[in-house]
Amino acid sequence: MEYRAFLIKYAEIALKGKNRYLFENALVDQIRRALKKVEGDFQVRKEQGRIYVERRSDYCDYEECVQALQRVFGIVRICPVVILEDQGFEQLAADACSYIEKFYPDCSKTFKVNARRARKSYPLQSMEINAQLGEAVLETFPKTRVDVHHPELMLNVEIREKIYIYSQEIPGLGGMPAGCNGKAMLLLSGGIDSPVAGYMISRRGVSIDAVYFHAPPYTSDRARQKVVDLAAQVSKYCGPVRLYVVNFTDIQLYIYDQCPHDELTIHMRRYMMRIAEHFAVENKCQGLVTGESIGQVASQTMQSLTATNQVCTLPVYRPLIAFDKQDIVEIAQKIDTYETSVLPYEDCCTIFVAKHPVTKPTLKSIEKSERKLEGRIQELVDQAIETTEVVKIGFD
Repeated sequence: MEYRAFLIKYAEIALKGKNRYLFENALVDQIRRALKKVEGDFQVRKEQGRIYVERRSDYCDYEECVQALQRVFGIVRICPVVILEDQGFEQLAADACSYIEKFYPDCSKTFKVNARRARKSYPLQSMEINAQLGEAVLETFPKTRVDVHHPELMLNVEIREKIYIYSQEIPGLGGMPAGCNGKAMLLLSGGIDSPVAGYMISRRGVSIDAVYFHAPPYTSDRARQKVVDLAAQVSKYCGPVRLYVVNFTDIQLYIYDQCPHDELTIHMRRYMMRIAEHFAVENKCQGLVTGESIGQVASQTMQSLTATNQVCTLPVYRPLIAFDKQDIVEIAQKIDTYETSVLPYEDCCTIFVAKHPVTKPTLKSIEKSERKLEGRIQELVDQAIETTEVVKIGFD
């Protein structure tokens, strides 16, 4: 007796009514994508409100398979299952006891049987299966006890065309399958916040591409590679990412020469948003995504965010807007982006920051300063767009 399959449980998808099959299909597609990188041959199938991953090859790395499934948004629980042919209740009872002996050799646990009879032609009802299987377990393992409230072992039995036995439920990420709720463009820096923002928006079913603003020679190739590495890590969860690497140096220097230094960050952010929106529209994205959190830095006050938003026609989504920094750090550590984010390679936002940045800019003041840029700034923006490098990450 061995695990040759996983029962995949979802939660929010079950509430989708007549459109439910679309979300189930999206989840199946994401599971298949995740398993392509796992050694072995797998079949992913739907059956009566269930999704099963079955191993068809003789070998697969169990831990690697579980880890791959744990990176798929939409999965709430991953249940390793034993699949049995229906050979009558006596054989089911014997197999259930063998299952406990095989996988839980300490046969003194409290337990509960939870049977679900999806195949209504089965001669016993669910409550009868619970009672009779419980009796068989008690007879086979006299040290066990029934505890229906807080059992140490939950013996789940599903009666379908075949019979499925499982007890372990490995937590998944939850959320919605990536790509089922549209697409957005992430402004990705080398910091802690933006990779987490990309992860969080993807968890709600949004696929992402990303824009990174590079400023050579003020930022190094190592800073660029750091962002590529962050995009690669996020893509393990959200799927393939096109990373647009924009040379922003000339735009920054021009802003630095023409605008008040306490407003530098606001002006740079406004032009970043304009360029990001260009690529978003080009790629049929429905919005922009940033890692901003209210009050975290001067450019993230309510007034600063208002000034930044004003240049956008697409909506700007900020998944971290009410998060404390420690909340963000904990998620970054969970998704393995933190150690890369804290590498000491600065991005363009930190290089050109003012000593005393304005915290409550007025839109009137920002627009007045920006008029000094008219003429040459559009030429620099066009040049930056034309020379942008596209890095494809996570594509098969």
